[in-house]
Amino acid sequence: MENTARKIPPNQYRKEIIGGRVVMMSPARIGHQQVAGNLYRFFGNYLEGKPCRVFPDGTIVSLSEEDQFVPDLSIVCDPGKIGETKITGAPDLVVEILSPSTAKYDRRDKMKVYEKHGVREYWIISIESRSVEVYLPENGCLELDKIYTIYPAYLIRDMDDAEKASLLVEDFRCSLFPDLPIPLEMIFALVGN
Repeated sequence: MENTARKIPPNQYRKEIIGGRVVMMSPARIGHQQVAGNLYRFFGNYLEGKPCRVFPDGTIVSLSEEDQFVPDLSIVCDPGKIGETKITGAPDLVVEILSPSTAKYDRRDKMKVYEKHGVREYWIISIESRSVEVYLPENGCLELDKIYTIYPAYLIRDMDDAEKASLLVEDFRCSLFPDLPIPLEMIFALVGN
């Protein structure tokens, strides 16, 4: 008798269209969903009553016929881009959480498309390294601005005070919302190692 409990039904896979090619995405792992949920709740609370809106994983972002993505989180400040079934045009903030099957697309192909269409801020989050890479537009390209990392205890233990002060960041700011401190610990809360 075949064990079907481990098989994922075909309709559980999602797809994106990148450069006119259909790219299948495997189902997200629990840690991936936890980080996306932490961010959605955080931004949702902050944006309540404000003109910008946050959209969770599963929301289609249509940048062109050839490029239709499903980012892990997006924020849109132009209500004209918000349709009934998808976002049409570039979100202001896009967050992608790395997974083994999509990392190369997030870092290369999708970043180029987001850049071309005018995304104002792009984050790549690595659960493995507990880091957030923040990319901002510079001379028409999305360039790495900063990397924020939660360092493991074994690395911190051997640092002197000056090293700790230069590396350890408790929170950071999104360029779109400079009044909002974003705690790194909150992003990775409840995510196992």
